[in-house]
Amino acid sequence: MEGSAGSDTYDDAAVERWAPEPDKRPGRTAFQRDRARVLHSSALRRLAGKTQVVTPGTLGHHWDASPRTRLTHSLECAQVGRELGAALGCDPDLVETACLSHDLGHPPFGHNGEQALNEVAQDCGGFEGNAQSLRLLTRIEPKRFAQSASSGELTSVGLNLTRSALDAATKYPWPRGEHPSDPDSLKFGVYEDDRPVFDWIRKTAPGRRTCFEAQVMDWSDDVAYSVHDLEDGLHAGHLDPNVLHAEPERADIFAVAIGRYVPEDTDPAELSAALDRLLDQEWWPHGYDGTAVAQARLKDATSQLIGHLCLAAEGATRARHGSGRLTRYAAELVVPRAARYECAVLKAVADRYVMQRPQQERLRADQRIVVAELAQALTSRAPDGLDPQFRALFDTAPDDRAKKRVIVDQIASLTDASARSLHARLTVGGHHREGDATTGRDEKMP
Repeated sequence: MEGSAGSDTYDDAAVERWAPEPDKRPGRTAFQRDRARVLHSSALRRLAGKTQVVTPGTLGHHWDASPRTRLTHSLECAQVGRELGAALGCDPDLVETACLSHDLGHPPFGHNGEQALNEVAQDCGGFEGNAQSLRLLTRIEPKRFAQSASSGELTSVGLNLTRSALDAATKYPWPRGEHPSDPDSLKFGVYEDDRPVFDWIRKTAPGRRTCFEAQVMDWSDDVAYSVHDLEDGLHAGHLDPNVLHAEPERADIFAVAIGRYVPEDTDPAELSAALDRLLDQEWWPHGYDGTAVAQARLKDATSQLIGHLCLAAEGATRARHGSGRLTRYAAELVVPRAARYECAVLKAVADRYVMQRPQQERLRADQRIVVAELAQALTSRAPDGLDPQFRALFDTAPDDRAKKRVIVDQIASLTDASARSLHARLTVGGHHREGDATTGRDEKMP
């Protein structure tokens, strides 16, 4: 039997692995092993080359030398989640593992690439970054192999994480089209051919509930990216904090929030109150000029915002569930409505002043073309163009649907740069687009 999770709140089923394996070094907990496996994975390293909000090399500003990527976001999310989870009684290594894992399946070019790849994958079950993360953790990332019960052949079981770690990394525990409250939602957490391991993960789960650790991960994700996107917008000079006091600008921000981040029937006055609460904080960054003092004040504001939003959830959750250890399905994370709306306003500010810039939309249009043309080229030429790992899977795929899924897996594994490089190699005119979009030589990205 493998080492325990380090706490009697996680039973044997919680630390079970899909493929049993001995512990190599006694003394480590099962969740410490999980965390180490994700940290050492090539999938995590690849996130350094994947877009978070703004594509590296497109801002034309000194801050562009060190933009946030999916990797830095995942590390920041992990720090937030580890501390919040520990404060509520979760195993901190388990929550950190979930936070590090939550974006592993995202393709090149951020959510824009995800939407383009979903269009490509419509005839093989669609594409969703969270479902791809599960697929990567349980199948694609080469770490452990096990003998198939049906064929007797060795098959990959991915990182072979514990049931709890995989469950904690599952933000949407349902298949495509089976959202528990919104049948039209595009969000789902498992492809049909990954159902066996998904059903094993969810064996002890009550219905479609997400486990407590996954809820902590989800809120930590929201907090990390909403706060840091605002910080990046200020650093890059895209946002003048003074505009947040102007009524026309505020109306635009609230419209974005209602369109994407809060229910459509939300009263803008509630969003206005949320923004005013933030602006009234003594640490709020009312100005930013790039000096060392301004940078320090902005960093303090970032820390204060994260603490403000996390403490709101911690306090409300403790008020409902008491002071004991909260794990798995023993509790629900309680995030006050006020905190959710403050977070939504932060997201809307970054959306309005960074993501909606006209130059960024032109770049996103080019990225969608790259994904579509790359998929077309690989489909017509496969197995040529596939990496050895995916070539082998393509050669043994039983039908066209399975072959298409392999091609989608290959594209999803690429970084922004490697997607453009492969596109340039496989398509006519790819070199021209690669130069324009990555250097901004013909169209300066401010």
